[in-house]
Amino acid sequence: MTTTPWKRGPIFTATALLLGLIMLLHAHITDRGGLGNLVDTTLPWFGVFIPLLLTGALWRRSAVAAVALLLPAGVWLALFGGLLIDKSQPGGDLTVVTHNVGAANLDPTGTARALAASGADLLALEELTPQARPVYEKELAEAYPHHTIQGTVGLWSRLPLTDTRPVDLETNAGPLADTIPAAAELAENRALRTTVSTDRGPLVVYVAHLGSVRVFPRNGFWTDSRDRGARALAKAVAAEENERLVLLGDLNGTTDDRAFTGLTAHLRSAQEAAGEGFGFSYPAAFPVVRIDQVLVRGVQPRRSWVLPATGSDHLPVAAGISW
Repeated sequence: MTTTPWKRGPIFTATALLLGLIMLLHAHITDRGGLGNLVDTTLPWFGVFIPLLLTGALWRRSAVAAVALLLPAGVWLALFGGLLIDKSQPGGDLTVVTHNVGAANLDPTGTARALAASGADLLALEELTPQARPVYEKELAEAYPHHTIQGTVGLWSRLPLTDTRPVDLETNAGPLADTIPAAAELAENRALRTTVSTDRGPLVVYVAHLGSVRVFPRNGFWTDSRDRGARALAKAVAAEENERLVLLGDLNGTTDDRAFTGLTAHLRSAQEAAGEGFGFSYPAAFPVVRIDQVLVRGVQPRRSWVLPATGSDHLPVAAGISW
């Protein structure tokens, strides 16, 4: 007995509907074992399954499976279709760059020179080591007369900096946290806050490197340290009274990640507002995710792009802003 096109391919049909529902309801997926965070992080790549399922539907000549694919295709386009459009505009008052320079970077001199050649007005660096720090200070001194380093993060600027201080990301938690000496905490500090003096008024800048994400065989996708840092950073940003604010850094997560709801409630992504494509930044050898971010408030992103690889395992990301 020959089945009609509307009765063929039930497996492809069910898979297409499941795919659409996962993308549509991803924020409600349990985070047990970090599952929800993992889905959030890899969400753009779920679109890869759509042409695969379409191929299967055509192979089975299944009309119902083809129609079912309208759900995941529509959801994916609603979530990410805007990123496929080039939204960049000419102009911009300041160019900002953020780069996790990598603790294992074997060429900090080359990295520093490449970043200076980018023409950035503000240059945020994360994962600075005591060994590499003097190299960056020396190589960037001529182009950037003002800079501050707080622990493992720093900001180099062509404009004066004031009111600089470290930001506590609550990296150390638990009963032993209070036993860590203040000097040791400062040396390992992973965020700073400063004010850039511009001819159009002050601009508050945060530089942050949130905790790493780990995958453990028994515990799954572990994000506790990063999530604590994201909450602490969101609290600090929400308390800022200055209208104009830029957050630069390696957040070890995408803006789709539920852990950043507190941040994205107050800030918007320069890449989403003024970029083209996803702007993937990690890993440098084959970027598949954007975890290096430029987030803003009170300023207008004009352009957002990814810079060429350096000696780091991250790519630098840049944005032009105006107000």
